Amino acid sequence: MNYTRKKSKLAILYLSTVLLFFGCGKSSETSTKETAETTEQFVPDPQVVAEQPIAKLAIGDPAPHFRLPDVDGKFYSLEDFEDADVLVVNFTCNHCPTAQAYEDRFISLVDEYKGKSVAFVAISTNSPIAVLPEELGYTDLGDYYEEMKIRAVDKSYNFPYLYDGDTHQFSLAYGPTATPHVFVFDKKRKLSYSGRIDAKEKPGTGNAEDLRNAIETTLEGEALPAEMAQTPAFGCSMKWAWKNDYTIKTNKAWQEKPVNLEKLSPNGLADLLKNNTDELLLVNFWATWCGPCIIEYPEFITMQRMYGERDFQFVSVSMDTPDQFDKALKFLKGKASAIPNYLMDTEDKYEVIKVVGEDWDGSLPITLLIEPGGKIAYKVPGTIDALALKKAIVDHPMIGRYY
Repeated sequence: MNYTRKKSKLAILYLSTVLLFFGCGKSSETSTKETAETTEQFVPDPQVVAEQPIAKLAIGDPAPHFRLPDVDGKFYSLEDFEDADVLVVNFTCNHCPTAQAYEDRFISLVDEYKGKSVAFVAISTNSPIAVLPEELGYTDLGDYYEEMKIRAVDKSYNFPYLYDGDTHQFSLAYGPTATPHVFVFDKKRKLSYSGRIDAKEKPGTGNAEDLRNAIETTLEGEALPAEMAQTPAFGCSMKWAWKNDYTIKTNKAWQEKPVNLEKLSPNGLADLLKNNTDELLLVNFWATWCGPCIIEYPEFITMQRMYGERDFQFVSVSMDTPDQFDKALKFLKGKASAIPNYLMDTEDKYEVIKVVGEDWDGSLPITLLIEPGGKIAYKVPGTIDALALKKAIVDHPMIGRYY
């Protein structure tokens, strides 16, 4: 009896194990599939691609399909907006001053149409590798995916902001000509309007008249007059991934610029810091033996390339001793520091500290943003936050984000 009971128990245990095994196998497969669908990770990979034809959508054309990640990594497709009677697709970007000039108007318009069956989505089409620092003179951010995340938070975007900068896989089918360029589609996703948001670029002078009119007319099921259905989209040109030759050429030209180093006395430094110019002066004190100085230095060269065509100049001041002139020059040449470079012509560091200001404890690096006349507008003792410094520069009244 005991043997029989034991045998029965083993049989039940075996059967349970078999059922559990197959059941778990099925559940695991389903779970893995569901996890893959819900945790898809997007990794940007901007590439140089061969030139491709760019579509020119005509009024009445269907909205081309897209499937793109937003700044949180969530993928959106055309079908995600199927419940809306009107869909507005705005091709824009981070860096363009025109795009930034229209940004608040677009955000306000999205708020205005909440609950009115109008969906809004923005797509950044630009290839980030086709954008030069010299093209970023009106911004703190380029068009990389990670920088899109920053802009979306800074401006509290109330719409999905999608990235198509790797190969322009979907944007080419829409054919935007500039940033910003808006497309309006009706319930059947036929194009009803293409062009500008409004005709006045300067913030505060327009109120999205063209786009609002297009939305209202489309909601009513009517067609816009031919002369109003398509308008010019003025703004920054699209940065397609095949437009990379000029980028390579310009970067090479900068690398080949001569790099010089001059010795500077404490009195000469005092004159420099008075900034008797009509430009913002960015001064960085550094040394070859200062690890953080060396690591952050390339950021300053990028800033010079970004803002150098505006009322801005970056100057470097080495705190190496005079006998380390060659070492400092070698470093500067390696960083393509084609800007005014100075090395303090004194071994008395406290003379330099007196000139800079008694509130400086002498530690490196230290960075000063100086207005004409010598007023310090922004000061960073220690390592810079490059983004914060770029914001301080571009948001200064002497620079600004708009033309």
